[in-house]
Amino acid sequence: MIKVSEDAKKRIAHLMNEEGYDAVRDYVRVGVKSGGCSGLSYELKFDNATNEEDKLFEDNAIKLIVDKKSFLYLIGTTLEYSGGLNGKGFVFNNPNAQRTCGCGESFSL
Repeated sequence: MIKVSEDAKKRIAHLMNEEGYDAVRDYVRVGVKSGGCSGLSYELKFDNATNEEDKLFEDNAIKLIVDKKSFLYLIGTTLEYSGGLNGKGFVFNNPNAQRTCGCGESFSL
C-alpha cells in the first residue's frame, strides 16, 4: 500500500483541479522508471483511467494507481509534500530504498 500525507493530499487536490482533473473521481499515477543519478526515479502524474494491470489504492481520499512493476518498488511508501523555503515539492519516503540521491528524486535498492 502507498500512503498520502495530509499536506500531499491538499497539494494533489489543488494541482488536479488546476489541470482539469477531479480528485474525487480521477487518479494519481505513481510509478518508477529507470534513470536518475541513483538508478531509478519516481514518476507522478494524473490520469482519468486505469489499465488492467494497475493496482488501485486509496488513502486520505486520494486514489492512487500503480503498475505491477512499479508496485514492487513502492510497497510501504508514503507520498509527502514539503512546500517550505527549500521548495522541495513532493517527496517519496520509501522504506525499500537503500540509497537516494541528494535531490531525493531517484533511488536504488
